[in-house]
Amino acid sequence: MKPLLIASLIVSLALPAVALAQNAGQIASARRGASCPGCNLFQADFSGLELKGRNFTGARLRQADLSLAVMNRTSFARTDLRDVNAYGGVFSSASFAGADLTHASFVGTYLQGANLAGARLDGTNFSGAEMNHARGLSQAQLNRACGDEATHLPPGLRIPAC
Repeated sequence: MKPLLIASLIVSLALPAVALAQNAGQIASARRGASCPGCNLFQADFSGLELKGRNFTGARLRQADLSLAVMNRTSFARTDLRDVNAYGGVFSSASFAGADLTHASFVGTYLQGANLAGARLDGTNFSGAEMNHARGLSQAQLNRACGDEATHLPPGLRIPAC
């Protein structure tokens, strides 16, 4: 019996992902409109919500659904947005400065005035995105992302095809 107890203790200590599971209370609060900097909003569903001017700086929104959400002037600075679905979302003047958008889908999003300075865009899909007035974008960032002929970029920048 003791070896089984010791083995289960070792396994539980080796599973840090449990500590990283979503926080249902924080998600519910954010869905009601509260700012939530540094919160664990893993896999949260914000689809279709209007949450303008909120602060999610440093939060974990990995695999969250932001599709068709309106989040103008919202701060996602230094936020984990890996694998996010933001299809058709509106993020006018939002800050993504220093955020990780690896493998996120921003297909058909409106990013006019958004700040993308220092954002990680590895594998990010911007097909059809309106971002010709986005700020802080570099060619090096866009070389790691993809888009299509309907992607609108600031003058002088281009994006590889998806």
